[in-house]
Amino acid sequence: MARTDERNGCRQFLAFFSDYIDGELEAALCQEIEAHLAACENCRLVVDTLRKTILLYQMSSPPELPADVEERLFKVLDLEPYLKHHRAHKGT
Repeated sequence: MARTDERNGCRQFLAFFSDYIDGELEAALCQEIEAHLAACENCRLVVDTLRKTILLYQMSSPPELPADVEERLFKVLDLEPYLKHHRAHKGT
C-alpha cells in the first residue's frame, strides 16, 4: 500500500476512534477499524493514547473554581438563584 493510501485510510477512521473506544459504533464498522488497527501502528498509537487520556481524565477530580470565577459564571449563565444552594452543597 502506498504511503498516501495509508494516510487516506487513517483519515477515514480517525473521526470514529472516540466512538470506537466508547463502544458506540456498529459491529461492521468496529471490524473495519480493528482490521485497520491491526495493520497500522500509527493509528494503534492514537487509539492507545486516546484510551489513556480518557482514563487519566476519569481518575482525576474536577478542578476547583475560585469563588469569584464561580460567581461570575453563575451570573453569566443567569443561575444566581442557584449559587447559594450550590455553595451549601459544596460545603463552602
